[in-house]
Amino acid sequence: MVRIRTKVRPPVPAVRVVTDVSRRVAAAGLIAVAAFAAPLHPGGAVHGQEIDVVEMTVADIQVAYAEGLFTAVELTQAFLDRIQSFEGYYNAFISMNPDALATAAALDVRHAGEGPVGPLHGVPIVIKDNIDYGGLVTTAGWDGFSSATGGVDMVPDDDAAVVTRLRDAGAIILGKTNLPDFAGHGTRTTSSVAGRTLNPYNVDKVPGGSSGGTATAVNGSFAVLGLGTETGGSIQNPASAQGLVGVKPTYGLVPNEGVVPLSGTYVDVVGPMAKSVYDAALTLDVLAGPTTEDLATYASAGRMPEGGYLASLGTASLQGARFGLVGTGWRDDFLPLDPVTEEHYRRAVETLTSLGAEVVEDPFAGSGFIELYGERPFVPTQGAYDMLLYLQQLGPNAPFNSIAEWEAISGREYTRGRRGDQEAPPPARPSATEEGDAYQGWRHEIRDLFRSVLEEHELDGLFFPQSGVPNRPVVEDPERPDFNPNNWAEIPSNIINDIGLPTVTVPYSYFDDGTPFVLAWIGDTWSEADLLGWAFVLEQATQARVPPLLGVRRES
Repeated sequence: MVRIRTKVRPPVPAVRVVTDVSRRVAAAGLIAVAAFAAPLHPGGAVHGQEIDVVEMTVADIQVAYAEGLFTAVELTQAFLDRIQSFEGYYNAFISMNPDALATAAALDVRHAGEGPVGPLHGVPIVIKDNIDYGGLVTTAGWDGFSSATGGVDMVPDDDAAVVTRLRDAGAIILGKTNLPDFAGHGTRTTSSVAGRTLNPYNVDKVPGGSSGGTATAVNGSFAVLGLGTETGGSIQNPASAQGLVGVKPTYGLVPNEGVVPLSGTYVDVVGPMAKSVYDAALTLDVLAGPTTEDLATYASAGRMPEGGYLASLGTASLQGARFGLVGTGWRDDFLPLDPVTEEHYRRAVETLTSLGAEVVEDPFAGSGFIELYGERPFVPTQGAYDMLLYLQQLGPNAPFNSIAEWEAISGREYTRGRRGDQEAPPPARPSATEEGDAYQGWRHEIRDLFRSVLEEHELDGLFFPQSGVPNRPVVEDPERPDFNPNNWAEIPSNIINDIGLPTVTVPYSYFDDGTPFVLAWIGDTWSEADLLGWAFVLEQATQARVPPLLGVRRES
């Protein structure tokens, strides 16, 4: 297999806490065994031999456990060894899970006696560090929520709902990944807790944000798959920057409970990031559906495929399907496409039609879509409201349950949400405000317009490039090395986020700098099964993903 080698460069500065992850992993007793020598791929592995974790999938693991090729402890150790070797350079993590090997050992006992716990039995996974894992610090990337960087550790009593579902399915959570402070950047993943995360394809290019730590961990084979969160492109952008399948679900399909919010009332979602559509679909089956922990998820009742998302891949087809192509009727920035991106996109369209699909150029032209999107109302109370609810659910044993308590303990002022010298709005429920009503009314109107365009052109969905230009450079301006613009040329978001629509990314090809060109499938609400099916057909036809060859090895 052809691999893209990144140029070896000195580590990027401003890496603070996570540069020492490998030492902390070892201190937690997680680096110890595994003297293994023949790869699992393609011929498998036996006890006493090296496990090749690069590009390992859930299906690989399921087969290996069934055939007794290795144990969950051995596999977990192999991933931890890889993290030990490379994490100090690529900086994907904020913290490690000290219970990972113990969880693996318990799963091995269970497997020997009763078989697999669930569809993710013994699968090493990472979660973004704005998602709660009971007893571990949640930093949201911000130094104020970490004692290691002068703040106060924010420690939830229990798991976020999505983490509970992962663990019930048998997953092993290896650690929590880096994100920009409060997930507030869609291009670069640099936090005040852990510094800068790098892109394994090319360290001179951005990793995407805000789920860049998860993307680097999955792309670099530090884990099989991971969870990201999205408010404005934060799953799609890093999936695009790093050649991954990313699922941005319909709002309400996957629970948000236990996730530090940006717009929890209206927009925030959690979704899987994986190397294959199979793994993403299987994980969505685990994550999706109603729970009393997040009442928004009851909107998904009766709207999920009866047999599940994974099963729907088997009947997927592009034959006769109709898709809208990107054009200047969709948005007024990042279009027309960069010429190099346009060239890759047109090749992708040719592949799409060769698989039996039909396409319509710029179906939103003349529809008034851009003008209506420009009228989007702002809801000033939702940030304070959503954060208050999140802090209250941290539990009675948490160090604090409100901003006031955090300020009293830390001796600092919480400035997030304040505008200049103005106090943040009070945490009124958005649905009790005029602005909240206006936003809901606008969202209903623009969703109707979106659907009317699909209906007028008889479209099943949209087939867009995820980004309008190739991957951005880490240093945009050599004269200002700390210049940090949020300028990922995201074509679907923030539009689809505000409307609440799902999107699935899938890699198609690679630019000359080694970074990927990635496509985005967009559909109406609750159309994840269709999007994953179309992505699966394209993935199987192209086999496009190429793993990065990590450029720096750090010996333990």
